[in-house]
Amino acid sequence: MGGTALKLLAAIAAAVLAAATPAFAQGAAPPVPKLEMTESCPGLVATRAPFAAPAAFQLAALAPDQVRISYIGHATFLIESPQLVRIATDYNDYVRPPVTPDIVTMNHAHTGHYSDQRDPAIKHVLRGWAEDEKPARIDLQYKYVRMRNVPTNIRTFDGGTERHGNSIFIFEIANLCIAHLGHLHHTLTQQQSNEIGRVDVVLVLVDGNLTLDLEGMIEVLHALKAPLMIPMHYFSAYTLDRFLARVRQEWDVEIAPVPSTLVSKTSLPAKPKVLVLPGH
Repeated sequence: MGGTALKLLAAIAAAVLAAATPAFAQGAAPPVPKLEMTESCPGLVATRAPFAAPAAFQLAALAPDQVRISYIGHATFLIESPQLVRIATDYNDYVRPPVTPDIVTMNHAHTGHYSDQRDPAIKHVLRGWAEDEKPARIDLQYKYVRMRNVPTNIRTFDGGTERHGNSIFIFEIANLCIAHLGHLHHTLTQQQSNEIGRVDVVLVLVDGNLTLDLEGMIEVLHALKAPLMIPMHYFSAYTLDRFLARVRQEWDVEIAPVPSTLVSKTSLPAKPKVLVLPGH
């Protein structure tokens, strides 16, 4: 295929996508919440088969202010920056993106959210759980992307509590703040909300059972006030439909035709919206 044809395919793909979407520090002392954290995202710096995607879609280049978010499945998203830094969330052994990411995040609530095996080409593996009873404290800048975490507790299988067993990861990319809730089991404390700060996109667990119950998750979404909410961890059409029936009482809902979307500060919805990317 000639260079002109490739450019044409890339342009078509970019147009389709636009139409579809209106020093790792483990165990360090927790950050002191700052006032500005409640106003804006702080510190901004500019195995299942992979989902089907046409070749032209994969060729589409990102503008300097765009981030591509692709739903791979379960709690795994592939997040791509304009400089093609690739991040895979809740990286595990059976749901993996079709490309090798530069960075992976993990949570260890169960095996669907972490892996002890990794491709040696992955540059950074960020584990979001406590070690030696010290909460994970991650603040990594890689090229023009910053990643940090806010630890939360999880329930144990015997009904107890594991302190700092989960992390909410926040990705600061292209003037956007994207929060992935990991395997969240409880509503947020004020301190956790302050540490997260305001976010533009939240990747939200919607199973309502293994993680936080449905009403609790609605409370979290109201607290975060993100303009764009993307469901994950829903396993079946029934679970997703139950979540959507509830959130339609609060926000608009859009069902995307493809499992990826392009997001920029200027393309964020004027009022909060739930965007469903196909997957499970």
